[in-house]
Amino acid sequence: MLDKPAKVPQLLSDTGFIQLGEAGRIGDRTAGIESLTAALYQPENRTAVIPVLDQPAPALDMAFLESHLREQMRGFDGTGVIYVLDLQTGEELSINADAAISGLSTVKIAIMLEVLRVVDGELDSDQAKLMAQTAIFSGNYSANLLLDVVAQQDNAYLGVDILTESMHRLGLVNTFIATPYEEAPRPTRPTYTTPANQRTDINLDPDPAMQTTAEEMGLLLAMVYDCAKGGGALLAAYEGKIAPDECQFLLDLLVQNTEGNLIRYGVPETVSVAHKHGWAYNTHGDVGVVFSPGGDYVIVQYLHQDSDWLNANVSFPLLRELSRSVYNYFNVDNPYVDHKRAQKGAGKRAMETILAQIEAGTLSIQPVEETSEPTNEESNDAIP
Repeated sequence: MLDKPAKVPQLLSDTGFIQLGEAGRIGDRTAGIESLTAALYQPENRTAVIPVLDQPAPALDMAFLESHLREQMRGFDGTGVIYVLDLQTGEELSINADAAISGLSTVKIAIMLEVLRVVDGELDSDQAKLMAQTAIFSGNYSANLLLDVVAQQDNAYLGVDILTESMHRLGLVNTFIATPYEEAPRPTRPTYTTPANQRTDINLDPDPAMQTTAEEMGLLLAMVYDCAKGGGALLAAYEGKIAPDECQFLLDLLVQNTEGNLIRYGVPETVSVAHKHGWAYNTHGDVGVVFSPGGDYVIVQYLHQDSDWLNANVSFPLLRELSRSVYNYFNVDNPYVDHKRAQKGAGKRAMETILAQIEAGTLSIQPVEETSEPTNEESNDAIP
């Protein structure tokens, strides 16, 4: 009898498909040796029996996904930060997700949430316009005006203080805004000290004006998601101050964000993504909720490089592929195939076959006269 051990799940790198694990069987060697030893001492019927143990197919789990995401980021000359939360089961994945990172425009989600908490009743037309400008077009000026709304006066600095206190009340102790966008820091409060930015083992050059962690951005989005469904920490912490329809309004606004196509380009066009992108000179990221057929999930992803400039031609394609890997994990039975990438993979395999045939002498190629001008192929990794 030959052993056939169970096979672990594998990612098919050419297409992005995930091949599920397979069940197997192995001989019970310990019991087999005992049976064989006993048979050797028998004068007759010297038969040994080796029991066969069935091995179930290894499960597809977050550990597999984490291993794959780490492998994808191995060639990146910098630090990858990822947080994934299964909104059905509560399972989570964390890669450097508790490290302090620049808040960028991603913390504008917190600003918009605070506006909904502070304003009683429906937003007026001006407030609604500012919310749209901030969520969809990532306006810094509109975000600062929303901070005035949070302060209920023309004082964005007071607005960030209220917002930071609110984040800490929700348990997001590493999330703060000390200075409004593009404004001068206050000598009395240029930044905050947090558990995350006091770490000495990892440094992602966080902006002193506004910081968070991938985990806390993910948890904040999960709170908004749960609130929209009528439960969760937001409704408990701010009873009567925020309502499920307001949280749903925020998610719907974030779905309209078609800029910063990082998470969105890693999922099919028909799948809704409520997300907020953000980037600075050396840090690029995107955070969002993906409403996928295989289950809703939160994905937070940043790439940081210890340099003066992180090239978007490097970061954007990687962030999109990370998003696609997470989507395919949740939708293993109907994965998203990047057809252009798959075609390139198929073309590479075809060329390898042709070259092998030429080398073996089973195929010859005759030169032909070129009759037309070559065309320029559009780059698959164009920056939006």
